[in-house]
Amino acid sequence: MNPDRTPAGDAFATFAISVLRLAGHLQNAGDALAKPAGQTSARWQVLAAADHAPMSVADAGRALGMTRQGVQRVADLLERDGLIAYADNPAHQRAKLMALTETGKTALETIQARQAVWANALGEILGKKEIAEATQTVMAALQAVEKQSVPEG
Repeated sequence: MNPDRTPAGDAFATFAISVLRLAGHLQNAGDALAKPAGQTSARWQVLAAADHAPMSVADAGRALGMTRQGVQRVADLLERDGLIAYADNPAHQRAKLMALTETGKTALETIQARQAVWANALGEILGKKEIAEATQTVMAALQAVEKQSVPEG
C-alpha cells in the first residue's frame, strides 16, 4: 500500500493496472486476429469505424478515443492501400468522410469472422452476466476518469 493513497485509491490503482494489462493483451490479440487480412489492430479499428457510419477522421478519433492525427495517419495508409476512400462531407467542406472500399469490406469481414470465434470462446469462459457487470464498472471508471482532472506538477 502506498502511504499517500487511501484504500479506495489503492483499489483504483490496482484496477487501473489490471485494465492496462488487459488493454495490452487485447492489442496483441487484435494484431494476431487482423494479421491474416494484412492489417493491425489500429487499422482494424479505423476500418470498423468507417464501416459503422460515414464519418470524418475527427469523428472516428472521438469514437475510438484516439487523436485525430493518429486516426489520420492510419486512414491515409488505408486509403493508400485501397481499403478506404475519402468522400465529400456535406457538413464540412474540408473534413472528408471515410468510406470502405470493396477491398476494405473484404478485409474487415475476414477479421470480424476470426474475432467472432475468439470472442465467442472467451464469452463462454467468462460468462455473459460477469462480462456485463465488468463492462458497467469499466464504463463508470471511464466516465469518472474523463471528468477527473489530473493534478498538475
